[in-house]
Amino acid sequence: MGFQTLRELYLHSIETYASRPVSSMYGGESLTYTQFSERVADVAALLRGAGLSSGDKVALLSNNMPNWSVCYFAVVTSGMVVVPILPDFSGGELDMIIRHADAKALLVSDKLFGKLSKETISGLNIVIRTKNLGVISQHCTEQGSFSAPHPDDVAAIIYTSGTTSTPKGVMLTHRNLTSQVAMEYDLFPIDCQDIFLSILPLSHTYECSVGMLYPFAVGASVVYLDKLPTASTLMPALKAVRPTVMLSVPLVIEKIYRSQVAARFTKNKLLAKLYAWVPFRRLVHRVAGKRLMEIFGGRLRFFGIGGAKLDPQTERFLAEARFPYAIGYGLTETAPLIAGAVPGKTRIGSTGPVMKGVQARLEGVNPQSGEGEIVVLSPSTMKGYYKNPEATRDVFTADGWFRTKDLGVFDADGYLYIKGRLNNMIVGPSGENIYPEEIESVINGHFLVTDSIVKQEKGRLIALVHFNREEIERRYHDLKENLGTKMDEIKADILKYVNSKVGKFSRISGVEEQPRAFEKTPTQKIKRFLYNKGPKKHQA
Repeated sequence: MGFQTLRELYLHSIETYASRPVSSMYGGESLTYTQFSERVADVAALLRGAGLSSGDKVALLSNNMPNWSVCYFAVVTSGMVVVPILPDFSGGELDMIIRHADAKALLVSDKLFGKLSKETISGLNIVIRTKNLGVISQHCTEQGSFSAPHPDDVAAIIYTSGTTSTPKGVMLTHRNLTSQVAMEYDLFPIDCQDIFLSILPLSHTYECSVGMLYPFAVGASVVYLDKLPTASTLMPALKAVRPTVMLSVPLVIEKIYRSQVAARFTKNKLLAKLYAWVPFRRLVHRVAGKRLMEIFGGRLRFFGIGGAKLDPQTERFLAEARFPYAIGYGLTETAPLIAGAVPGKTRIGSTGPVMKGVQARLEGVNPQSGEGEIVVLSPSTMKGYYKNPEATRDVFTADGWFRTKDLGVFDADGYLYIKGRLNNMIVGPSGENIYPEEIESVINGHFLVTDSIVKQEKGRLIALVHFNREEIERRYHDLKENLGTKMDEIKADILKYVNSKVGKFSRISGVEEQPRAFEKTPTQKIKRFLYNKGPKKHQA
């Protein structure tokens, strides 16, 4: 894994694995590495014929498909800069990102093309359809020129979907991305026999680095879904593909645990009491784990979970079920992994040790708890934010280490435990540090809760909760006339449930219902700033 640029990685793989399958659509077309390389050459030729040269920016806005990675490699191997954009941005945000990135070309899927303004489209040299690589529009016919990229050249600009600010363009170099691939291989080696089933957006750094670049580097193959990974879509795909590797966000596996396991054993007091007995719970989890492995096709050896904190109860289930889950922690700015634990080496609540080649330290450490801001030095750390030197200066220390703005602590074995975001931390009445994410993790573990936010109002901790109304109405269908009264009981139950599981200073004083789903970023993180404004009436 000694590649210095993505071009080197690409040329190695198309030569070494020429006749092997590289990617396919579930139930659709499949490409070999050779066929893939032919498409890459075609797209590069179209871009060059529209006047683009090395160093120019090319926006990539598309749902997952083999041609997504074709377009990605066509750009980066020609020395241009790819700008992968999350599909969930609004039309206005998409226009802003394309304009801010100085993109000269756009590679776009049919469904997303309609979100863009005519003004944005008319300002581009060329627009290419990702579905068939045909030209939608072209406003320039000059010939550009390409040259091989250097390790420290920017390969990608990825716009984050921050919970408190406008998107920032993270500049990742070829060295950042190739060193990340090498780290991933050191953490968990895969080879050309592995098959990935991809369910996360490729425009997210996690899926792009770990789920696309890494398998491409070793000759593995990736299968994409053409629909959202709902149960009705995912179940037949798992049965047909029988993947060996999958990447996921916590929400997917948490839904499975809550609906298929926890909900069944909280139907009545007797079952709940039995489930609370550790030997019985472990037996149930082991049986459920065997069934889960069958559902996933029986060959799964790596189920990577990242992007957000995993609910401890769900993780306990996965551990006791002996499901081959892995945990990773990182940021877009670090391409992304900083720490990780592979199947068999996970510890509940921890992201695992830092990756090989990464150094980490804590700053502003609390002497009582040992917690501090995680600061890292990694070959995968970004070059900076595009056209934003002030924000770039803000996230680097004087000696060049990257400030994650995450709070954490290391145990004696070097395992990292994330406590929460520095900006979200609440200071209690006696100066104690309170991490709302830890309380929310407990709240979200309740089978009647979908999402929550903990905030401070007049010195009290209040939980704003979006309930699973479908589950509530299913369980209490005979009480529909008195559901309002029942909701008061449910809130009181959650208050008692949470306060029995958190420390003294993290106890909540009230529970409020959030009737609508929380507004989220394109990476499905709650936009906290929308819900921390103004006092609300407390309920419990």
